[in-house]
Amino acid sequence: MFRSKGFGLLKLIPLMSGQPNLAYKFIHPAIASHGHCCHRRSVDYRQRYKTCPGSAGGRTLSAPQTKIMAEEELPGVLILDVGGTHGVLEDLAALLKKHFRLITMKEFIENKKEMSKKIQSVFVFECRPTIDRELLESLPNLKVIGNSGVGVDHLDLKMISNFGVKVTNTPHAVADPTADIGVALMLASARRLVEGCQITVSPDTKYFAVDWLGVEVTRATLGIIGMGSIGYKVAQRARAFNMRILYHNRNRRRKEEEEAVCAHYCEKMEDLLQQSDFVMLVVNLTPETHKLIGKKELGLMKPTATLINISRGAVIDQDALAEALQNKVIRAAALDVTYPEPLPRDHPLLKLNNIIITPHIGTATVQAVRMMAEEAIANMLAVLNGQPIPSEVFPK
Repeated sequence: MFRSKGFGLLKLIPLMSGQPNLAYKFIHPAIASHGHCCHRRSVDYRQRYKTCPGSAGGRTLSAPQTKIMAEEELPGVLILDVGGTHGVLEDLAALLKKHFRLITMKEFIENKKEMSKKIQSVFVFECRPTIDRELLESLPNLKVIGNSGVGVDHLDLKMISNFGVKVTNTPHAVADPTADIGVALMLASARRLVEGCQITVSPDTKYFAVDWLGVEVTRATLGIIGMGSIGYKVAQRARAFNMRILYHNRNRRRKEEEEAVCAHYCEKMEDLLQQSDFVMLVVNLTPETHKLIGKKELGLMKPTATLINISRGAVIDQDALAEALQNKVIRAAALDVTYPEPLPRDHPLLKLNNIIITPHIGTATVQAVRMMAEEAIANMLAVLNGQPIPSEVFPK
């Protein structure tokens, strides 16, 4: 996880003369989790920002000024498709069209000779299109890959860098919705909402059992592993429930940041695991965090504790988790991420009644999806116009 100073709201960002402005919240420059993951890679999430003196009480992220161009003059951006199961949402495609000429993979494959010269950027949405060596070798004018989402573990950053291509991500739009889903999972698991809904709608239900009980979140202890922007926003929300907040992070937060959310630092993760009623994982997927939570760590948790994962599925040893839930080593689990996604239909975790699994919806809101696209557009235009890049990601 990463530490950084907090910033205020961004002003509107003029991207192209005569075109609508893009605006989004500027949260922390480094964010612990969430985008969508496919594979595990090492990443250095350093960010670059341009400070504008006209920004009141904060910093303004500036995007390059460009002239209005006819569609045939717009830089080409490669996307998988528009609509359908895996294509870019139609609203986002319309947004991209204001600044780029859209070229789908089908169009590219059918006319590689012409299209390869036009494509200067690739917009990666939900891990697609796949960026491999063959694709990079076929795009001689490619300058930037704009990833929609903060997680880039599906991209081989070192290989891409070797082609002289830059990679950007969208950390500013994801913190609030991902923190929201973390708290939602905590509440849903504590009060057994999914199970309760099933009981209520079941045709076999004739009465509600008086001994069907959940546990309270209020005044419970929450342990946050990974106190970046998302983790910190989880802590802010947990304060509303008067929770005792512990956190473990690679770097300790400043004293004033800790005091603002009444958070207590645990230098050893083991100390946090032993004390927490709810443990929430909010870390980037790296070689160091791969299977961070395994049989040993689960054994340190309270038998009444709940494990919540809003980071990456591979952060947990899922076989060990299934065993721990079956044997009541911990009370419950709530996951927004798994590995792979979706899980095989015969996976042991899908057969348990003390787990909630959602389909990686941390940033699946109308607002977040649009804001991520806006950030990606600002990043790609900055690269193409030789301007400072708001959110560039570097190989470690």
